[in-house]
Amino acid sequence: MGRSLVFRNGTVLTMDGSRTVLSGADVLVDGERIEAVGPSLSVPEGTDEIDASGGIVMPGMVDTHRHMWQTAMRGYGADWTLTQYFVWYYLEHGKAFRPEDVHAGNVLSAIESLDAGVTTTVDWSHGLQTTEHADAAVDALESVPGRFVLGYGNIQQGPWEWATRPEFRDFVERRIQPGNDMLGFQMAFDVTGDPAFPERAAFEVARDLDVPVTTHAGVWGATNDAGITLMYDNGFAVPGNIYVHAATLAADSYHRIAATGGSVSVSTESEQSCGQGYPPTWNLRSYGVPVSLSMDTSVWWSGDLFSAMRTTLGADRSREHLEAHAKGDTVTHCHLRAEHVVEWATAGGARALGLDSVIGSLEPGKKADVVLIKNEHSPAMFPMINPYGHVALQAQRGDVHTVVVNGRVVKRDHRLVDIDLDASRRAVEETVAHLRTTLGQEAWEQGMNPDVPETKILDNPYTYTDFRTGSTHGQ
Repeated sequence: MGRSLVFRNGTVLTMDGSRTVLSGADVLVDGERIEAVGPSLSVPEGTDEIDASGGIVMPGMVDTHRHMWQTAMRGYGADWTLTQYFVWYYLEHGKAFRPEDVHAGNVLSAIESLDAGVTTTVDWSHGLQTTEHADAAVDALESVPGRFVLGYGNIQQGPWEWATRPEFRDFVERRIQPGNDMLGFQMAFDVTGDPAFPERAAFEVARDLDVPVTTHAGVWGATNDAGITLMYDNGFAVPGNIYVHAATLAADSYHRIAATGGSVSVSTESEQSCGQGYPPTWNLRSYGVPVSLSMDTSVWWSGDLFSAMRTTLGADRSREHLEAHAKGDTVTHCHLRAEHVVEWATAGGARALGLDSVIGSLEPGKKADVVLIKNEHSPAMFPMINPYGHVALQAQRGDVHTVVVNGRVVKRDHRLVDIDLDASRRAVEETVAHLRTTLGQEAWEQGMNPDVPETKILDNPYTYTDFRTGSTHGQ
């Protein structure tokens, strides 16, 4: 901190409006901001230099949807379906999480983000049963030197309940500072499609606070086109809304999202595995809907966007081939390119969060969120011929050499800087011990491959409403 830093002689993916790629170029950081980008830059005396030759310098990546509080249960639900996830967290054991457990999960997830070159992460925090849980979530985010957005939610109550309570307003006034680009704020809740539209009250609070809404939309068995229509008809489909997944929507819904300035956060690994619907980028491209990428939850997947880019390319191209083959055609040229998914993982995420004037590209004047991908000990890091292809299809978290957030070096030479990983490990171990004791060993073991209870939960995972629909069952 307080010392200029320059990345020397790297391949620079600026991710500016022209997606300019510079070979053998430098990126100069002065304080919190990028001072200059170009070849053979003159730098102030005493500037710290990082050799980026043989590597790729790019903007920090942006994850627009991650349930960070669940990271303490890494890999626990590896064989779950989405229904089993709903049962475990919504109906049964998610209620056992204490504020300190939310804190432990958030700290570990935040550290994991930085390690993987994800400099901005949206904490889609729907485990905030109380404002004590919310304070713990923010305490955790502020303890790690990354850039975060808190998506405040509570899956145990209707959004019209928790969002209208005075303690929620008090929390926002105490903890959220408008214009703070290191800790942004969203309201996170879903719209079931109930014609009575009880979620209106929460949208009105969001409008009054002037904060965006992030919502799981187009999720098979949970949310559908009716929710989009209700938002649109009632004037709540507005710029800044982020529609997560959006995998099972009709053309009208995609048109409404595009026309009102919304965007979609695609979690391809999640959609492929869990059943929200086929990853929708092949469809979103047709309607001009802006896209960002996310990884969803470490209950299943690793918290990095290399996997997100790779699987998104695969899913999109697979669907394009499948659609063509069904008509007797052959795809001879790929529409979705490596540079597109790299853009979605950086500038696309910044735009979705309204931070594109601050981060998302390497341009003078922007905040210095910078990642160097370089690994001299990896045979997969040379030759580096197509830089976009290398980022999207060759690189991985272990190749992240240096990470800078807001001008501060948080990872260098493949090692995290000033991060107490041992403290995080101890806190997570305490959370796991608490959950195992609370559930009992039999339930803990069964939870990794749970039975679905003989109830009506398949119609709707939201326990706070009696609304039901037969649109996805009994066909």
